[in-house]
Amino acid sequence: MPRRWISANPGLDNLRIEQAVPPQPGKGELGVEVRAAALNFSDLLMVDDKYQVRPPRPFTPGQEIAGVVTSAGEGTRHAVGDRVAGKVLWGGFASHAVLRDDMAIRIDETSTFAEAAALPVVYTTAYVALTECTSVKKGEVVLVHAAAGGVGVASIQIAVDRGAHVIAAAGSETKRKAALDNGARWAIDPNVTDWSEKVMELTGGRGADIVVDPVGGKVTLESLRALAIDGRLLIVGFAAGEIPKIPANRLLLKRAAAIGVYWNHDTDAQMLANVNERMSSDLASGAIRPVVDLRPGLEALPQALADLAARKTMGKVIIEIGDEA
Repeated sequence: MPRRWISANPGLDNLRIEQAVPPQPGKGELGVEVRAAALNFSDLLMVDDKYQVRPPRPFTPGQEIAGVVTSAGEGTRHAVGDRVAGKVLWGGFASHAVLRDDMAIRIDETSTFAEAAALPVVYTTAYVALTECTSVKKGEVVLVHAAAGGVGVASIQIAVDRGAHVIAAAGSETKRKAALDNGARWAIDPNVTDWSEKVMELTGGRGADIVVDPVGGKVTLESLRALAIDGRLLIVGFAAGEIPKIPANRLLLKRAAAIGVYWNHDTDAQMLANVNERMSSDLASGAIRPVVDLRPGLEALPQALADLAARKTMGKVIIEIGDEA
């Protein structure tokens, strides 16, 4: 029986599960039987009415899905039976959802739905950063902050597959080990004073060619010290809660660039089509390997969200909804 989670009032305690009629796709849309759905911190904010996107209540949360196409609207590229993943505005924590055809990522037969559900947000961001905003090259050094997080792990895997050497910055021994397990060559503690000196030491005084920065604040400013000549600082986000004021003289003296990492399906259609093709190919070949914390059953959602809120998770938390994730 088709089911979905409903948020009628703010708060995780107010989530309820109910039977539902599968939504029908319109023009340019796909009806998808959801096999796996991924969790994001933005889901917590949306449920609490603290996110910039505020769906009318009651609504079904969930923004990343993977599953099988069961129906296709007019003008779609995908067909019934195709295995796809994609981002939805909301509605993902359900047995059935509607996905825009242009936002669908094709999944090969050898990849799991759980792995594919991890792609639409963090892997897309990492690919846009390292293959579109700049192009990471063989032999370059890439410094990745928050290296055990979703964008961090994705960035490590993408950079290593393209022949780069990764310095992973993560705040605990467990997280640094996770980064090394995913291919980083070195791991450093960003909580120590003047950690940028360690970066310079590891690189023989040259510095990092690329910095992937989803943290912001003081981390961004210290990263400028760690940049190599002609380095690129990729600004992904501000998890520290502080938007830094970047001193232009630091960029000038190193002939460096600060580049904002941003993407939107409505304005970047061709770029994202290129990214989706790369992701599909790299997932099939094993070049990327999403780290998944799989929770069986649609009923597992409230506890999984609570664990995510308490930062008790490692890797991408995925809810297994169908028979195979």
